[in-house]
Amino acid sequence: MRATDLDYVLTTMLESHVNVSDLNATVGKPFQVESDGQLLEVSLAPPVKKLTPFQSETLALSIINSDRRLLEILLREGACDTSYQVAGKARFRVNIFSQRSQYSVVLRKLATRIATIDELNLPKLFYEVAEEKNGFVLVTGATGSGKSTTLAAMLDAVNQQRSVHVVTLEDPVEFVHPQKIATFNQRELGSDFDTFAHGLRSALRQAPKVILVGEMRDRETVEIGLSAAETGHLVMSTLHTVDAGQTISRIVGMFDRDEEKLLRIRLAETMKWIICQRLVPKVGGGRVAVIEIMGNSLRTKDAILNGEQEGKTFYDIITASEAFGWRTFDMSLVESYGPGLITEETAMAYASHKAVVGRGLDVIKSKRGERTSTIESLSLDQGYREGTFDARKKKR
Repeated sequence: MRATDLDYVLTTMLESHVNVSDLNATVGKPFQVESDGQLLEVSLAPPVKKLTPFQSETLALSIINSDRRLLEILLREGACDTSYQVAGKARFRVNIFSQRSQYSVVLRKLATRIATIDELNLPKLFYEVAEEKNGFVLVTGATGSGKSTTLAAMLDAVNQQRSVHVVTLEDPVEFVHPQKIATFNQRELGSDFDTFAHGLRSALRQAPKVILVGEMRDRETVEIGLSAAETGHLVMSTLHTVDAGQTISRIVGMFDRDEEKLLRIRLAETMKWIICQRLVPKVGGGRVAVIEIMGNSLRTKDAILNGEQEGKTFYDIITASEAFGWRTFDMSLVESYGPGLITEETAMAYASHKAVVGRGLDVIKSKRGERTSTIESLSLDQGYREGTFDARKKKR
């Protein structure tokens, strides 16, 4: 496939629907795009009703573009990551993978402009996170939850406020930071370094004050990241975890049991912030981010050192620290419901503790003069409902 043909297909897919975030090419299906969380079919000329194995492989090889390293990784590991750009249109993060001996391609559209913390409606507390001088900052969540966008916004805050050297290690480089007050060196896996662990070890010799690691994928990367945080660097990275508790458990699980005690001590001392994100359906279309934020305190250190206990879970600790700007997902859901960003049904569907969210929604509805939640299966005496209930007739 010629580059012009590939660009035509990708451009047509991009422009087929609004709010396109991902492009999907899977054998047996037409070309599809993800718009507001839903996969939608794309009409091409000539039409492609079902992709054949030959068509998907041609698409994959056109993106790889004779890159021997990528081809070797794809054949050896069954998947590879790269980037692709349609000039003047968009940049993509690309994953090509094998399924049932056929190739599928998923392209994630990358923003060409870095949004600020305010533009993303992120909590003001994120500016405080960007001012940290050392330690670990983790942004976690599922694939496509906006982790990279949030990190880019915080790095932009660093770029506008601090004259420091920032080194990023990414797969691929998603947001290109202009040279403002800070000095940025952005390195890409494959072309600039071979593994995150090697790239991070090399970064320590490049005199950075801030290091971004695209993902803490393995034990060695975590080990070097901890060492960097302990020696005065601010290390920012991501993990595919759903909340603060699972984040700590995932890191601990990368190490042997006999190393756990020392690891927990190191984490308790270096972990500054854990920020977890989820995207939920927004009223009127699109999605809105709900965020859990946990900082560093004596109570969080104790929970990291000794594990979560009754009354001392990370959820309990975050709830008790609301005055400091910390928040649970449940708090964020209630906060998003207040101005009408999400519906009551969405808030309850994504709640970690439905009773907590239900009470929060009731407070808002009560202030609006709306009817509050009802208890399912509650049956009232007909006379009581009609206002004729006589307490004196109630059996004692």
